[in-house]
Amino acid sequence: MNRTAAALVIGNELLSGKVHDSNTLTLSRALRPLGIELRRVVVIPDEVELIASEVNSLRLAHDFVFTSGGVGPTHDDVTVEGIALGLGRRVVRSPVVEALLRDHYGARLTEGHLRMADLVEGTELYPGSSPAWPTMVLGNVFVLPGVPQIFALKLEGLLPRLRGDEAPFVLRSVDCAIDEGPLKPYLDGVVARFPDISVGSYPHWGNEDHRVRVTFDGRDPSRVLDAQVSFLGDLPPEWVVRFD
Repeated sequence: MNRTAAALVIGNELLSGKVHDSNTLTLSRALRPLGIELRRVVVIPDEVELIASEVNSLRLAHDFVFTSGGVGPTHDDVTVEGIALGLGRRVVRSPVVEALLRDHYGARLTEGHLRMADLVEGTELYPGSSPAWPTMVLGNVFVLPGVPQIFALKLEGLLPRLRGDEAPFVLRSVDCAIDEGPLKPYLDGVVARFPDISVGSYPHWGNEDHRVRVTFDGRDPSRVLDAQVSFLGDLPPEWVVRFD
């Protein structure tokens, strides 16, 4: 059975347009080579009750849930409290994380820093890529920071744990010199012939090189290639800019 994932992206700054979310793209690109399909992305504000509701719903419907944001030392970092409420657990001080924080900050340590040692009861500390800064794991919920560089580093450390038996997703594409209107019957044809392949059509507005990129996604490389070749065989050659 193919495994699925959901992303719970947390932060007032995302919904107010102050910060651009790049973590979802990073997550999707990391999961697809593992054959894990990102099925849902939910963006919510820093509200304990809402975090609790969403994390509980997502973890029951997906094999993996990755949260992003809200794990720092300030007043609006409430992800831990929200997850604890959703799971019906307490928030407790982790002596392991407290020791790591004291060692890292030394004399600069503040009570705000120590808030980051308050974890959901029963949290597993997964060493991943940095034993000095372990990742919080609660069953199938992986709690990651919102800072893109740290998110990517933590996620990279989780990849060995996430590997399974699924075939990775394979992607092929065709860049076309015409718009979607004339392409529609050709798209309909390849979709009908290859129902197991995900066919996407993406206009590139204002692009002098090509107007539409058509993509072919699937787990069977030969089927993906067959779909691409079939589509290319239907198109007038002058419509094709490139394919890969």
